[in-house]
Amino acid sequence: MTTAVVLFTADLRLHDHPPLRAALRAHEAVVPLFVRDEAVTAAGFAAPNRTAFLADCLRDLDAGLRRRGGRLVVRSGRVTDAVCAVAAEAGAVEVHMAADHSGYAQRREDRLRTALEAQRRALRVHDAVGTVVPPGAVAPQGSSHYAVFGAYHRRWSAERTREPLAAPRAVTVPDDVRSEEPPTRRGEAGVSPGLAPGGETEGRRRLTAWLRGPLDAYAGLHDDLAADATSRLSPYLHFGAVSATEVAHRARARGGPGAEAFVRQLCWRDFHRQLLAARPAAAHDDYRTRHDRWRSGPAAAADVEAWKDGRTGYPLVDAAMRQLAHEGWMHNRGRLVTASFLAKTLYVDWRVGARHFLELLADGDLPNNQLNWQWVAGTGTDTRPNRVLNPVLQGRRYDPRGDYVRRWVPELAGVGGPAVHEPWRPAVRDRIGDGYPPPIVALPEALARFRAARGL
Repeated sequence: MTTAVVLFTADLRLHDHPPLRAALRAHEAVVPLFVRDEAVTAAGFAAPNRTAFLADCLRDLDAGLRRRGGRLVVRSGRVTDAVCAVAAEAGAVEVHMAADHSGYAQRREDRLRTALEAQRRALRVHDAVGTVVPPGAVAPQGSSHYAVFGAYHRRWSAERTREPLAAPRAVTVPDDVRSEEPPTRRGEAGVSPGLAPGGETEGRRRLTAWLRGPLDAYAGLHDDLAADATSRLSPYLHFGAVSATEVAHRARARGGPGAEAFVRQLCWRDFHRQLLAARPAAAHDDYRTRHDRWRSGPAAAADVEAWKDGRTGYPLVDAAMRQLAHEGWMHNRGRLVTASFLAKTLYVDWRVGARHFLELLADGDLPNNQLNWQWVAGTGTDTRPNRVLNPVLQGRRYDPRGDYVRRWVPELAGVGGPAVHEPWRPAVRDRIGDGYPPPIVALPEALARFRAARGL
């Protein structure tokens, strides 16, 4: 009987899993393996919300495998050491895994291939598992990647993609390979109280419910903060609990303007991945520097703390930051407004905001988080790098009745209509008293400061 190891990373599902299906076709038995990577913890990426969501995903994956006669093997430590040890225990002839294009993932793959070759075992890497179109599959002539989304979207939309794979009916796992108990989120400190449950089962349930109706209204409602009319699938895509390829196929099959707008968001996700694969340093360095001399010192630090706490005095900013703290998730329009407020209105380094988001977001990953922050800060691929999102105007446009703000800022619950976005007006201030803070900065002064800093 031949055996293969299938290393699960950010692909924690059984449906549409090319490495697992390839291993099952070629071998009588497989060892589904997940390694709790000590390097991820050491680098600070094991934030409580993602650790809790990951625990749900692993528990659900183990349950799905057991329904098919198998089980998930969990180990902790260095990935290379753990995979080689499990391969030796199982007598595996090869290891299958999904491709990942981050700098760390490339180094991990290289180390693993070298170590396995020393054991006379093969590493099989499968592409297009975490994306619809893998990084590097489309590129402009003379460049390694696209830097303009519109051009990328046209090429991406014309690309033929593989058909999603069904989940296997049976999985045979050797009995003599030991495993740690899959982790649980119970007792995890610092987890947001409203964090969604993780796992493929929940992700597929949400995907099916989304496609059955709400998707149709997405084009018109995706920016409506109070409507909450987005899919909320981003954490499941981040952990690979649902397949981006399957999501795109099923949305396109549904059709309509809602599907078109939604699939465009999947393209943005792939756009950032191909960009970071080509320019790994953009995870921490400006993609296009504006030579900013960001504010620092006690005053800037106090502003950052007010921003983190949702106490800036600008209701839309505060509502979105409080949603982030409570749910480990934030509406996309809220992400744009809060990021613009920190990087441009407060003129604080985008990396400060990106780090805070990664500490809380269940869907936080380097390509989307860092490059979206750079887009808003004007150091990324935005063709209008100096645009500033006015939080008052954004509130009037995307939360015109103030329902979103009142949901997350209870101090303003008694203020009706669009007046909730300007609580400093005397008539409004008289109704809310001192429970809500005044603005930490005047918007005209902040705009003048930003323009002067950028030499505009």
